[in-house]
Amino acid sequence: MNKYILLIISILAFQQAANAQTFEEMVMKSYEYADSGNFAAAEECLKSAMRLEPANSLNYALLSNLGTLQRRQGKLDDALISYSAALGQRPEDELILINRAELFTLTGETDKAIGDYNTLIAKYPDHEQGLYNRGILYLKNGEFLLAEKDFEHIINTNKETLLGRLGYAIFEKARGNYDASETILNYLADKHKDNIRILEERAELYYLTKRNGRARADLNKVFATVKEPSAEMYILRGRIKLAQYEKESAASDFRKAGELGYDKETVERLIKEAF
Repeated sequence: MNKYILLIISILAFQQAANAQTFEEMVMKSYEYADSGNFAAAEECLKSAMRLEPANSLNYALLSNLGTLQRRQGKLDDALISYSAALGQRPEDELILINRAELFTLTGETDKAIGDYNTLIAKYPDHEQGLYNRGILYLKNGEFLLAEKDFEHIINTNKETLLGRLGYAIFEKARGNYDASETILNYLADKHKDNIRILEERAELYYLTKRNGRARADLNKVFATVKEPSAEMYILRGRIKLAQYEKESAASDFRKAGELGYDKETVERLIKEAF
């Protein structure tokens, strides 16, 4: 149960509005549908709740939840509208800023994602997740010094940080220092066994260094553990399968990544490579 759900339930218990029970019922139904994987029904419940009480002070959180449900259904334009509407009510809310930044990242709008993280970090200068995510985006833009600065900030703030060290592992991998990256990732994997992010990054490292068997082993653990693997993981597994001449299965992974919102041109190119 995420922070917004806990927040909504806590506040609802004290609300005295005339339609509170009906509003509450629709919100709770949305959670039930979401837990069962029926995201479309959950989406409609949240919309109904907001129609019942358009001025409810909790609607910013419902809008954020709505955006996440839409994102899971591949309705990325609708998700952006929902997140932006939520931020219209709470411009500096950390979770909503992260949600929208992650959506921008998914759709390849890196500069907009960085803009949301800039807003977040301006308010919360030591926000570890925000600094880490922004550092990763700087790496994607080739801005290595800015990325290193964000990872260094995390480590200076928290000596026991996982994200700061993981950031440095990804930083070294992006620079082609594969041995250094692997040393950090193996250290982290020993300390944080079965941590999904570490396994994902090490799987990519193994793929880049043409150790596809090891890459596949790490990804098998990811897919066995995570209920909803990311589009990036389907792309990576598809690339590994392609390298192992499992073309039809690779194409299936690429299609799934496309359904999850991965860049359409990249997906189409990879599918062509599979045939």
